[in-house]
Amino acid sequence: MQDNDFKTYYEEQRELLREAFAEIGQKAELILTVGQLLMENGADTAQIVRDMKRVAAYMGIDAEKFHLHIMYTTLFLHVGDEHHSHTSFRKCPKHGVNMRIISAVSRLTWRAMKEHYTIDEFKGELEAVAKRPRYPHWVSICAAGSGCGAFCTLFGCDFNAAIYTAVSAIIAKIVQMQCAERFGINPYVSMTFAAFTATIIAYLTHFLPTTTPWHPLIAAALFLVPGIPMINALSDMINTYLISGAARIIHTLIIVGAMTFGLVFAIGMADFDSFTNLAMLPDSNYGLFMAAAAIGAMSFAIFFNLPPRLLFAAACGGAICVCTRNFFIFELGMSSAVGTLAGATLVSVIAMEAVHWLHTPSLVLVVPAVIPLVPGVLIYRFLFAVINIRRITVDELLSAIQSGVDALLIILAIAIGAAMPNIFASRSFAQRSKDKQEKLLNEIYETRD
Repeated sequence: MQDNDFKTYYEEQRELLREAFAEIGQKAELILTVGQLLMENGADTAQIVRDMKRVAAYMGIDAEKFHLHIMYTTLFLHVGDEHHSHTSFRKCPKHGVNMRIISAVSRLTWRAMKEHYTIDEFKGELEAVAKRPRYPHWVSICAAGSGCGAFCTLFGCDFNAAIYTAVSAIIAKIVQMQCAERFGINPYVSMTFAAFTATIIAYLTHFLPTTTPWHPLIAAALFLVPGIPMINALSDMINTYLISGAARIIHTLIIVGAMTFGLVFAIGMADFDSFTNLAMLPDSNYGLFMAAAAIGAMSFAIFFNLPPRLLFAAACGGAICVCTRNFFIFELGMSSAVGTLAGATLVSVIAMEAVHWLHTPSLVLVVPAVIPLVPGVLIYRFLFAVINIRRITVDELLSAIQSGVDALLIILAIAIGAAMPNIFASRSFAQRSKDKQEKLLNEIYETRD
C-alpha cells in the first residue's frame, strides 16, 4: 500500500470511530465478540458489561446510545437514538474457564484506546486473542494431580496419602478428557465418570501403607469442583444480574449433581466407612500449609489456563488465603467460616491493587487463590451421610447435617470474600475506571482533530 493510500485508509478508519453509527453492523459484531469471549471463558457479568461498554466508547458510541441485556447463553445489544436504531444478538453455547483469554481481552480493550487502534487493527487483535492456546494436556493432567494432592495435605493427610490422591486425580482427569474429547460424551456425564474413577481408585489405595487411609477419598475429585461458576453466580446476584446469576447457580448444581452420581456409583461398589468422625482440621503447621496452598493454587491456575506470568501471583495468593484462615482459626479461636471470609477478603483486597501492577482483572488473580479454601472434608462428610442415610445412626446424621451447614457457610464466605471489594467499593472502582477511560478517549479525540 502506498503512503498516500495508507494515509487515506487511516483517516477513513478514524472517521469510522468518530461517528457512532458508521459501520454500526461491524462495530456491533466486534462488541458482541468481546462479550462472547468473556462469557464463554468464565468472566462474571459485571466485567462483561464493563469491557463491552469500554469497547463501545472506543468506537464512538456514547453510553446513552448503548443498551445491553446479558443472559447466560445470549447477549442482546441495541444501539440507538432518535434517528438511528441497530439491534444484534449473539449466542454463547459453550462455557468453560480460560483466564488467559479473560486477561487478554481486558488488556486489549484498554490498549485499543491507548494506542488508537483502527477497527481493522482491533478486529485482528481480537481474533488473535481468541486463538490463544491452552496449556498442553499433560500439563493440565499433572496440575489436576498436584492440586488434589496439595488439597489432601491441607486436610491433614500424610505424604503417602497425598501421592495416592495425586495418582487418583491424574487417572480421573485422563478419563474425563477421553470421554469429552475422544468420545464426545456430554461434559456433565464426563464429570460423573471422572468422579467415579477418582473415588474408586482412592478407595483402593486405602489398602496401601498410610496413616490417613480415607483422606484421598475426599480430595481425589476436587479438580471437578465448580469454583468459578459458584463465585460468579454470587457476584452476579450481588450486582443484580439475576438472570445470569440464576443460570450460573443451576450450572453449578448440575456439576455438583454429576459429581454426586459418580460418588454414588462408587459407593455402591465398595464398602466405605462413615466419614462422620473424620477430622476437619489438621495441626497448625503454617509452613506446610503455605507450601501446600501455593501448590494447590498454582495447579488450579494452570487448570484455569492462567497466563504463565501470573502463576507466581496465584501461588502467593493461595498461601496468603490459607495462612490467614488458619491464623483466625488456630490463634484467635474463630469459626472456619469467619477465618475463610478473612482469608478470601484479604487476598481480594490485595488483588484490587495488584491489578494495576499486573494489568489483569482481579477475578483472574482471586479465584485460583481462594480455591484451596474449599471445605472438602465437610462436603464429603455430608454427601456420604446422605448417600448412606439408611446405614448411619441419628447422631451421625445430625453431625452430617451440621457439616453440610458449615460447608455452605464456608462456600458463601469464599464467594463473599472474593467479591468483597466490589460490594463495598464498586462505585469508587467504577469512577476510577471511568476517569482513565475518559482520559484516553480525550487523547484520541485530540489526535483525530
